Amino acid sequence: MTEFEMFRKQYPFDLLSEEEFEEVFGKAMVREFSKNEFIIHEDQEDDTIDIHFMVSGLAKNIMHRSNGRQLSVRFYYPGDLVGVMILLTSGEMRFSVQALEPIKTICFERESFLKVMSNNNHFSKVVMDGISHLMKSLYDEVKYKSSTTDEQDDRELYKKRADAYMEPPTFIHPEASIEKAARMLQQQKIEALIVSDDQQSMLGMIGYGEILRAYFENDHKNPVKAYMAEEAYEINEQEFIYDALSYLKHHPTEIIPVLHKDKVVGILRQSSFFTIKNSVYFDLTYKISNAITIEEIKPLSPIHNERFQKFVASLIKDHMFAYDIAELMTNYNDRIHKQVVQIAEDQMIREGYGAPPINYCFLVMGSEGRKEQAFSTDQDNAIILADYDNSKHKAKIEKYFEIFTNKINDMLNECGFPYCTGGIMAKEPKWRQQMSDWHGSIDQWINKMDAEEIRDFTIFMDFRPITGDYSLAYDLKKYVTKRVQKSLNLHQLLMKDTLRFRVPVQPFGRISGIGKKRTLNLKKSAIMQIVNAIRIYSMKYGIEEINTVNRLEALAEQERFHPRDVENAKTALHRLMLFSQPSTVG
Repeated sequence: MTEFEMFRKQYPFDLLSEEEFEEVFGKAMVREFSKNEFIIHEDQEDDTIDIHFMVSGLAKNIMHRSNGRQLSVRFYYPGDLVGVMILLTSGEMRFSVQALEPIKTICFERESFLKVMSNNNHFSKVVMDGISHLMKSLYDEVKYKSSTTDEQDDRELYKKRADAYMEPPTFIHPEASIEKAARMLQQQKIEALIVSDDQQSMLGMIGYGEILRAYFENDHKNPVKAYMAEEAYEINEQEFIYDALSYLKHHPTEIIPVLHKDKVVGILRQSSFFTIKNSVYFDLTYKISNAITIEEIKPLSPIHNERFQKFVASLIKDHMFAYDIAELMTNYNDRIHKQVVQIAEDQMIREGYGAPPINYCFLVMGSEGRKEQAFSTDQDNAIILADYDNSKHKAKIEKYFEIFTNKINDMLNECGFPYCTGGIMAKEPKWRQQMSDWHGSIDQWINKMDAEEIRDFTIFMDFRPITGDYSLAYDLKKYVTKRVQKSLNLHQLLMKDTLRFRVPVQPFGRISGIGKKRTLNLKKSAIMQIVNAIRIYSMKYGIEEINTVNRLEALAEQERFHPRDVENAKTALHRLMLFSQPSTVG
């Protein structure tokens, strides 16, 4: 206890009685965390989350969105409490807290800490005031995570009207208590309640944000009318749902009342659109996002799922550009990859390895990285780890990610994404490195690259993050772009590699096939000629885009390509990719 005496007179611990101070600090211990290590991870079980008081260092919170990205809302500084918010909301608000530099904390036994909070109102109010202003922003990001692409997935949805998708509203009387509202939200599994005194007209709405505010102000016995939001976005039952979709994309935790004249006849929320029977893409991607086992994902894989194959066939018949179809298929595969990574994380926790000890970013490369993927393709992936050389747990971290990445690659193989025959997978040490080692590998690649390694490098150059800490991938992309832009030798090697695959056109325009059947490999002899050439130009001019069409458009913006040449190249890609679609979608 003597090591904690200095905190006896430090705010807010000076609000504690002698007995309460002994209760809180008697079982406390000092914990140290290296840079990039997690103090709390969102995948931890509730009963393993501790309360930490920051003594020194800097940390940030991280929240995962359903599109795989990470978002940080705030930093933690010396004097901040970490973990209280998660515990007080019974796990409703989940996020990770990661060290940005070496950190020292005092780790409290949570039962003792919460017991003192419940008995000392003054101390409790100070703790609550310190975190309550963050609740709304954190809740908006965590409770209902939104995708950035759903709005574009099915064009026909924008021709539908609100009454086709509305759900029955749930009303609560304005004099009902906050406690009753909280129970109704939990029982009905809905984001908000319509406040009404006649079960028809709307006085306002109350959701988790307002209820949490009432609880933090110890005001949960009061009526909902004291905390309800009186102004709400609403829509008429005969209006098109385009605006509703746009609103829910940016306000994912809310509901939209649907009105007939001035009466509430229904509500819209994000999940309203997941039950659309004529939207195959919405239906299948919703199932992927809610899968908790590999057995659930297997039948949803493109090569196994007939509904998805017919859906793609319908897009081809509608004369959608082949490279747009390829992007849609890649987005679908991305969702499978993201869910596989999450399932692997959950397995690691169940098997006793715990949550990831440091931040990471999972990358896809090659055709998937460029969003030019077909139905059946092997794995090309890698992982970037935050630097951990100075961690006391270096060996443990390395073993963790060795097991973790093996699980991911094995699961992807089960789901119809075969192992890469060239070993370009995250489970291989060459493709599983911390950031500083990636820098070293890139330098070595560029300085000593030979013809044998050029193929690996071209696949790597098209890497794209799909889940984890995207900043790791963005920083690496900037580094590699600067390095390759200045390497004339690398440009020449890449051009030489591209010329290995001859364009099968004779001097007078006749196409020459291979073998007795005079067949053509459209990917090697045509598509990759365009892809490789555009990649070389992009490297030369420092363009960070990955998708070939996006690279073409960026080259046109920089006036490196004439707009007419860009359109010709895009048309060629469309035709060639259309021919390369497998017969299974016909």
